[in-house]
Amino acid sequence: MNDLPIIRLTPKTNARALRWGAPWVYADEVVMDRRTKGIAAGAIVLLQDSKRQDIGLAAFNANSKIIARVLERDVSVAINRDWLKVKLQRALALRQDLFDTPFYRLIHAEADGLPGVIIDRFGDAAVIQPNAAWAEVLLADLASALTEVAGVTTIIKNASGRSRVLEGLSEETLVMQGALDEPVPVRLNGATYLADLLGGQKTGLFYDQRPNHALAAQLAKGKAMLDVFAHVGGFALAALANGATSALAVDSSAAALDLATQGARLTGVAGKLSTQRSDAFDAMTALAADNRKFGVVVCDPPAFAPNKAALEAGLRAYERVARMGAALTDKDGYLVLCSCSHAADLNKFRDACLRGIGKAGRKAQIVATGAAGPDHPTHPYLAESSYLKALFLRLD
Repeated sequence: MNDLPIIRLTPKTNARALRWGAPWVYADEVVMDRRTKGIAAGAIVLLQDSKRQDIGLAAFNANSKIIARVLERDVSVAINRDWLKVKLQRALALRQDLFDTPFYRLIHAEADGLPGVIIDRFGDAAVIQPNAAWAEVLLADLASALTEVAGVTTIIKNASGRSRVLEGLSEETLVMQGALDEPVPVRLNGATYLADLLGGQKTGLFYDQRPNHALAAQLAKGKAMLDVFAHVGGFALAALANGATSALAVDSSAAALDLATQGARLTGVAGKLSTQRSDAFDAMTALAADNRKFGVVVCDPPAFAPNKAALEAGLRAYERVARMGAALTDKDGYLVLCSCSHAADLNKFRDACLRGIGKAGRKAQIVATGAAGPDHPTHPYLAESSYLKALFLRLD
């Protein structure tokens, strides 16, 4: 460990939370002298408190507001391919306990001990999102370890999105290993989805919504569904596969809706799905003008509040979605409202939604509150790892 650069916390920084398991060190919590500023992005460092007592090994990036991400408490351990294998094996064991087929989120960043790393598995293929500089440096070792542990034959690097920008990293998507010529079929909740691992949103499919798809599908049996911000038909296809009479999927992406249509055909419900390429707010306005009503309305928008600075505007947007969705929901029908904004906690999100429903002149029962599936575990010291919220409401 004598070869590792050392970074130290400022005297005002409380090291207690880090010793107990908090994973992040912010830039203003570290002594930034010339030596520290010269440490390469992605380097493994020895993290110490202001009294020079070891805290653990961390990944360093002076370009990021999160200047250090704690990787390991045992400072005698080497952060290498073997270390990565151990992390992957532990994560895989959890998913094998949860699922019968290899379609799931395999690594959920800090919650699985690999800060800034997302890995979604699609059978023999996997998509890696190396959203932290240290993962970019060790990407070849990570891919090699993933192949050995999980037995995947195709690996996609999806290096795009806001997290990469915040780390000062470039964006690119490429096939690191194997070959991929077409979307991958994924069977979930009785429906078949098509995941575009190279050109789709995020890694191609939103595994986090799996349990919420299932509950919405149960409520939609015998009813018509409106799926707004539908992507590849996550809620709509599950509902149709489980007895919904019809579903209208609305999204701004023609490519995503084409995959939804193909998924409906593979699921055997092609005649029951209709799609509309449109801005979600424009579509809901037009549907309301036509006095359309649905037994179940689902609104699963992108993150309206991706950070604290956007929180107030984001809450207003969630309120607007709730108001417009409520106007399209049948009496005694169900309105499902989702948020993937970690900056908007459950209480704030729920309050915004209830304001919108009230402004629509409706009253609601909260039937259930959903979160991400168990393949998206929560880090106990990191609220950001528990980002997904879903409200299931029955309207009068």
